[in-house]
Amino acid sequence: MSVKRQRKGTRNMMNSRRVMDYLSREPFRPFRISMVSGKTSDIRHPEMIFVGKTTARVHTALSDADGETNEQEQDLSIILIESIEVLEQRASKDQEANR
Repeated sequence: MSVKRQRKGTRNMMNSRRVMDYLSREPFRPFRISMVSGKTSDIRHPEMIFVGKTTARVHTALSDADGETNEQEQDLSIILIESIEVLEQRASKDQEANR
């Protein structure tokens, strides 16, 4: 049996498989990607992100005050992802009515 030891002062490096684990959960749960730069990307739907071997492309569509939709794509280097966390889901109206 082989045991991999983490070197002192290092952290587990992010890889595409770990990102895909969050993306392929059933049912899908929105998550936040935090980069080492401090920038974050919220993934609220699985079609918002395409994961490759070394990069992930995040697609966002934002509406401005005039109702115009501005679409953006951003490429993230997977090795520069610091963490991924599941976002808290808001309770549905049905759940709130039953409280």
